[in-house]
Amino acid sequence: MDTPHDPQETLRAWQARADELQGRHPRHGVLPPGELSGRSGLKTFEAMLAGDLPSPPIAQTLDFMLVEADTGRAVFQGRPRHEHYNPMGTVHGGWYATLLDSAVACAVHTTLEPGVAYTTAELKINIVRPLTDRVPLVRAEGQVVHRGRRMATAEGRLYGPDGKLYAHASTTCFLFDAAA
Repeated sequence: MDTPHDPQETLRAWQARADELQGRHPRHGVLPPGELSGRSGLKTFEAMLAGDLPSPPIAQTLDFMLVEADTGRAVFQGRPRHEHYNPMGTVHGGWYATLLDSAVACAVHTTLEPGVAYTTAELKINIVRPLTDRVPLVRAEGQVVHRGRRMATAEGRLYGPDGKLYAHASTTCFLFDAAA
């Protein structure tokens, strides 16, 4: 997680990264499975960040994007909007969960060799602070805790440019042969 010295400076840097990536992502879409065969998980995310592969449609629907990926780590950035509100006037827990699920599951995905797939077996989130559209951007950062042959676990945090924690999560993923 970034440790912001100046929340406004952090926000400007995050917005600049979003602007840079949006220029590379003219489209959203789902690729046929054959398009991804032969690519490791990390190579897939590098291609997305470069704009060579489309962003998934849910990123457009919920206004979030992948902003960083390294082996065992994935970072998504999202813009909480009024459209994400629940009846009480705060961002719905499903929005938190989607960003955190993306971060923790994709952190696991970055560790996969070509031909290996995964599915989420468990996702647990704790929301520790309400979120509204007064917070301009948040980041969900996922980090692998354990990667075995058939199972992986990861943890993640959702935080604002001022460093405030809004939620945290953990996941367990089953790994399997993609051809199975």
